[in-house]
Amino acid sequence: MQKNLVIVESPAKAKTIGKFLGKKYKVKASVGHIRDLPKSSLGIDIENNFTPRYITIRGKGPVVQELKREARKSDKVYLATDPDREGEAISWHLAHVLGLDEKAPIRIEFNEITKDAIQKAIKKPRAIDKNLVDAQQARRVLDRLVGYKISPLLWKKIKKGLSAGRVQSVAVKLICDREKEIERFISEEYWTIEALLEKDGIVFESSFYGIYNDGKEEKVDLSNRKDVDEVLNSLDKGNFTVLEVKKGKKKKNPNGPYITSTLQQDASRKLGFTAKKTMRIAQELYEGVDIKGEGTVGLITYIRTDSMRISEEAINAAKSYIIKEFGKDYTNGGKNYSNKKKETQDAHECIRPTSIERIPSKIRDSLTKDQYMLYDLIWKRFVSSQMSPANFDTMSVKLLSNGYLFKASGSKLNYDGFLKVYAPEENEDKDHEIPLLEEGEKVHVKEIKPNQHFTQPPPRYTEASLIKTLEELGIGRPSTYSPIISTIQNRGYVVVKNKSFEPTELGILVNNLLEEYFEDIVDEKFTAEMEKNLDLIAEGEHKWQDIVSHFYDQFEKVLKKAEEEISQIKIEEEVSDEVCEKCGRNMVIKHGPYGKFLACPGYPECKNTKPILDEIGVRCPVCGGNIVKRKSSKGRNFYGCSNYPQCNFVSWDEPIEEKCPNCGGLLTRKVNKNSIVIKCTNKECGYIRNENK
Repeated sequence: MQKNLVIVESPAKAKTIGKFLGKKYKVKASVGHIRDLPKSSLGIDIENNFTPRYITIRGKGPVVQELKREARKSDKVYLATDPDREGEAISWHLAHVLGLDEKAPIRIEFNEITKDAIQKAIKKPRAIDKNLVDAQQARRVLDRLVGYKISPLLWKKIKKGLSAGRVQSVAVKLICDREKEIERFISEEYWTIEALLEKDGIVFESSFYGIYNDGKEEKVDLSNRKDVDEVLNSLDKGNFTVLEVKKGKKKKNPNGPYITSTLQQDASRKLGFTAKKTMRIAQELYEGVDIKGEGTVGLITYIRTDSMRISEEAINAAKSYIIKEFGKDYTNGGKNYSNKKKETQDAHECIRPTSIERIPSKIRDSLTKDQYMLYDLIWKRFVSSQMSPANFDTMSVKLLSNGYLFKASGSKLNYDGFLKVYAPEENEDKDHEIPLLEEGEKVHVKEIKPNQHFTQPPPRYTEASLIKTLEELGIGRPSTYSPIISTIQNRGYVVVKNKSFEPTELGILVNNLLEEYFEDIVDEKFTAEMEKNLDLIAEGEHKWQDIVSHFYDQFEKVLKKAEEEISQIKIEEEVSDEVCEKCGRNMVIKHGPYGKFLACPGYPECKNTKPILDEIGVRCPVCGGNIVKRKSSKGRNFYGCSNYPQCNFVSWDEPIEEKCPNCGGLLTRKVNKNSIVIKCTNKECGYIRNENK
């Protein structure tokens, strides 16, 4: 008879924890949720206080039976699902299915999967927190009501397969609103004048500001070439005189450690990872990696968090490491961070390494390339958060030429502090040196450059900026950002072009309909307020049925009105020039999970489909066919021959028209962080060159 059973969600997690607990414990995985609302029906008894009807998820029967067998053989059962609302809900469902008393001390939680953390947690079991369960249950019921009530309306009025979601629809609205801003934007011309000045061999840049007269500065905007020529003709190009020099010091503080949203944003900007990829790799690092000489261990703390809080133990460990490696001056004495936002749940810590001594470079051989890059980012961000600020010497200079005022500013790093470990942005903290100048001295003019500019529309959302905006608006929570982004792409509401989101015609159509008839569903403030209400349920301040009932009373009225007033909407499919070789019709462009494709409009009589070939204007070196850009099953771009499968040429790097100067073969281009690598595909040639980005 075994004594204790521990149930977690993931088999990988079970494997790691099993090694820490020893023979008295058996660790099994539920493999995620075991119960949910039925897919085939609403599954909510609206008339009976919104009671959910949960069923065992299809395919989970054998898992449930095995868990029941193991539970019957055990003296004690501990539920060790993730330390958040969803994890609490999974434990509650497990307790129900296994016949456990949810008020008994059966729930254990931990923020990191290390031997010490697991052994401490097993000594402090608690009852299931029903408030957290109710908050998650309220979210699930609200999302089901919105999805299962509005989606059939979209099927009936527009086309099958569409869906609306309580949070996903707000994300689509943000993207559509930004597109409207871009379309309405009217570009305006403006000019700048830059003067390149030199002293003691140091060249620095100054910018035209305006007019200086009787000790007063007046800003002058240059809106056209005429204004620019007037200034240029009046300048004494050989006589720029220093009017004022101001020296100062600037301190730059480190950022706090990562939370879910900032990790997703930085991984997108610095590593090119999607939110989905970031969370997948972070989950691997959290659940455990086999480290040479150490065994399987969780490398980072729990990954779904909106709290920057750090344990005292982790602060002290970081302080000791920094003093040992860099010296006492480099530590900030041990700093904890607090979130400015009121909505922060603060349920657990920031995302940090479980041990500061697991330096990324020392365990690199035990990690995949992607695991290493993400762990390196997390480790450096955390260590830097415990380091002293960087200090800069600054100088600002005003220069005069015939009454026209130019300004220059520069900075020089005199103490690197946290920058020794982590630079927030590339090139942000590089020196911009200005030579020592004195008031009244004349400076040599190397060149004066007038530059024409046009105001730019607001940029489209990238994954990073969309997540940042959702977080700032209080929409969604750490666990929802990645699923939101995946859903709106899979539904065909948005597409990614040049790493930015653009709404499709379908996305605009659905958004317009929801804005007209379901204003609250797509209203940012309403959705953020609902998130606050869910937080209050988790804190025991509200009953979940009251929140759902208040929402549904209004929702039911607008739903009925929409069903009566919305007429049938037909989406005209885009017709291509490609003729179906099977039936002769012109094929139409359709959207799928992996982008656009061609389909015969004669479906179901004719089921012919074919991919849309994205030709790049380069010939295949094997057969002379056109090289086209494609996407792999994981969404990664690659390049292959249009004559596939007859020709199997393929390249992950982009082929270019330029021929190899050595052998005349095909060259490819790979863009790295700071450079562009041009390389010959002929392995015997070996030609390669680097270009500045």
